[in-house]
Amino acid sequence: MDFKQIQALIKEFEKSSMTVLEIEQEGFKIKLSKNKGEVITRVEEALFKEETKTEEVKGYEVKSPLVGTYYAQNNPKDKPFVTVGQRVETGDTLCIIEAMKIMNEITAPVSGVIESIKVSNASPVGFDQVLMVIV
Repeated sequence: MDFKQIQALIKEFEKSSMTVLEIEQEGFKIKLSKNKGEVITRVEEALFKEETKTEEVKGYEVKSPLVGTYYAQNNPKDKPFVTVGQRVETGDTLCIIEAMKIMNEITAPVSGVIESIKVSNASPVGFDQVLMVIV
């Protein structure tokens, strides 16, 4: 199941009168539940799981606070919010994560220089996935 199919499934679930939906097939598992007007979503798939790395990371890892789509700029004609080697200050916009048609601005938690960007523009990201490293 790809990211767009997951988004469509969530959207249809929100519209439905169902309160719980759980799907499991071929290494993919998703559970959706409505509790007190909230939608709780848990997605497990290799697509969203980052492999554990044994190398020690120097610097601050900026991680995705939610599952969504990573965007490096507001629209394709704009320049990216940040590039490798660029200095950022605490609070500067680093990227946008789109989740369920809501654009979530991700800001720099620390000041420093962007050492690396770990994801491609318009690619799906998982919760707690490293987006970039600031040193």
